Amino acid sequence: MTALQPLHTLLEQIGIERDAALATHQRLLLAQRGAQQQAEQLTAYRREYAQRFGGQFQRAGAVELMQCYQGFMARLDEAVVQQQHIATQATSRTDAARAELVQAEQRVAAVTKLIERRNAEAMQAQSRREQKETDELAARAAWMRGAASAAFGAC
Repeated sequence: MTALQPLHTLLEQIGIERDAALATHQRLLLAQRGAQQQAEQLTAYRREYAQRFGGQFQRAGAVELMQCYQGFMARLDEAVVQQQHIATQATSRTDAARAELVQAEQRVAAVTKLIERRNAEAMQAQSRREQKETDELAARAAWMRGAASAAFGAC
């Protein structure tokens, strides 16, 4: 097991967590958009309904019809308010999921950076060891040349 293996395992695990956070965010984003779209559709329908039938009651008409209209408009108002509340809650959940996703991405970036730093340190240490070995070989070769020339000079 290499010294970096635990970090690679950690990176794999937080990568899985990040992917799950991304999937959750995307799912909640779709739900939020759907809730918002439904709220907009209800609001538009209410506006159209009021325009279409609201003017009819300014002239003399049946009281029962007017009461039905008012009751329907009241229920429609409630539905609009409720759907806007659902859309607001969906937005809050989406924002929380986005924040969690950002944190997960930051964790992945931090561990990736740490692995890169450790790899660079290991490469630097390896380079130093190789340089030390090269220097030792050169010193031995120089010592051997010096010893050989001293042996030849004594002859």
